[in-house]
Amino acid sequence: MENPILAEVTRGDTVESRHRGAALVIDADGAVVFSAGDIDRPVFPRSAVKAIQALPLLESGAADRYGLTDQEIALAVSSHSGEPLHAETSLAMLRKAGREAGCLECGAHWPMNEAAARAIAKAGQEPSALNNNCSGKHAGFVCLACGLDEDPAGYIKPGHAVQQAVRGALEEVTGAVHSADRMGTDGCSIPTYAVPLRALALGFARFGTGHGFRAERAQAAARIRKAAALHPFLVAGTGRFDTRAMELLRERIFIKTGAEGVYCGSLPELGYGIALKCDDGAGRAAEVAMAALIARFLPMTEAEQAAFAPLRESVMKNWNGIEVGRVRAAG
Repeated sequence: MENPILAEVTRGDTVESRHRGAALVIDADGAVVFSAGDIDRPVFPRSAVKAIQALPLLESGAADRYGLTDQEIALAVSSHSGEPLHAETSLAMLRKAGREAGCLECGAHWPMNEAAARAIAKAGQEPSALNNNCSGKHAGFVCLACGLDEDPAGYIKPGHAVQQAVRGALEEVTGAVHSADRMGTDGCSIPTYAVPLRALALGFARFGTGHGFRAERAQAAARIRKAAALHPFLVAGTGRFDTRAMELLRERIFIKTGAEGVYCGSLPELGYGIALKCDDGAGRAAEVAMAALIARFLPMTEAEQAAFAPLRESVMKNWNGIEVGRVRAAG
C-alpha cells in the first residue's frame, strides 16, 4: 500500500516536492475518526512518546519524593533545544536526587538552538550531556531510578528497572506489545520499539482523557499535560513548533515531535489521539500535517485561527530573506 501525500513544498506557485505518509485520529474507545495511509504498519515513535515514558516517574512517587516542579516535569517530556534554561533545569532535577550531570547516559551534542550553540563555542567550551535534547527525559530516568532505590548506572539498558517500568507503561497505554524483535536503539541510547500508528494514537487518546487508566495514572497524565501547557518553552524551545502551538492553545492540546517525521498528540476536550509518520522522515512535513489535523478537528475562535495559521504553512526564505515557497499540508 502506497501512502498518500501528506505535505507538499512549493517554490513560487509550483509544487516542488511531496512527502508521503500515514496519519490517524482516534478516540479513547478505539473508534477511528480520520485515517490516511497504512496505520497498521509498525513505526518507531522515538521521542514522540516521552510523555508516556515519564508516567512511571510520577506514578512511582519519585517526582514528589524529589519535589519536581511543573517546569521540571515539562522538561522530562521534552526534546529541548539545549538553551540555558533547559540545561539548568536538567541539572536542577539531578541535584534534587543527589546526582550530577555525569550520571546522564544520553551523550552530548551541540544545542539545536543556534544562539545557544554559538554562546558555548564563543566561551571556548564544549557541549555537555545537559545540552542533549533528551537530557530532561534522562534526568527524569535518574530520578526514577533513585526513587526506586536502584543504582541509576546503566539505566538506558533494556533490563534496567527504569526501562522495564517505561516499557510496561508503553505497553499498557498503547495496548501494543513492545517486543524484543521490534526493539531498536534511540539516538539517546534508550530502547525504542516499533508499534503501529493505530496503537500510538489510541495511547494518546487515553493519555489525553485518562480513559481506562487507574486513578494514579490518570492523575499523572493530567499533571504532565498541565506542566507542558504551563511551560511549553521547556518542552521544545525558541521558535519550535511544539512550543508555539502549546503557547497558543495551552491545555486544549498536547503534542510531541519524534525523530524521522513522527508526531503524536492529544486533543483532550474531544477525547482524540493523533499519530502520524512521514515516510521520508521529514520533520517539516510532519509539523504541517499535525497542524492541519489540529485545525480540522479542534474548534478555535477567529483570533486563535489567525494566530495558528502560520503553523499550518511554513514559509521558506532564501539567504536574502526573500520568500521563495511554502511547506503546507496536502489536500
